[in-house]
Amino acid sequence: MKTEPQKELTMKTEPQDEHQWLQKLVGEWTYETEAMMGPDQTPEKSTGTESVRSLGGLWILAEGQGEMPGCNDTATTMMTLGYDPQKQRFVGTFIVSMMSYLWIYEGELDTAQTRLTLNAEGPSMTEEGKMAKYQDIIEFINEDHRVLTSHVLSDDGQWHQFMTAHYWQKQ
Repeated sequence: MKTEPQKELTMKTEPQDEHQWLQKLVGEWTYETEAMMGPDQTPEKSTGTESVRSLGGLWILAEGQGEMPGCNDTATTMMTLGYDPQKQRFVGTFIVSMMSYLWIYEGELDTAQTRLTLNAEGPSMTEEGKMAKYQDIIEFINEDHRVLTSHVLSDDGQWHQFMTAHYWQKQ
């Protein structure tokens, strides 16, 4: 009796176009942010650096150091981003040294492949104990300049931008 050849099971994923897109983030960056911490407050500006490395060509790990809007202190941030071919979605996480919440990202690239929209749910900035929907959008202006905008979905069903960060690749 002949049996079907047994398929070799492997956990290895070959990088796809979406993984290649993430590799554009790899490098050493400086950033400047402007954040609106409340409706009647003036925007707060801050600066910092970010070091982004690749993990196996499938993931990026981005560690930032800098001033944190709304705090009189510096913070360390860590973002992971990858692409899940089964979900056909970008996935990732975000943590910051001043907060105990683990942000979970899921998102997609636009058709022009210049904007990655990452959706997350997290603690509301306006109501204690309430959760809110957020979007972080990473957009490449050119290979040495990218912009991150952060948005929150308000009760009126509209997305409101509350932060903009410009990143420049160190030369």
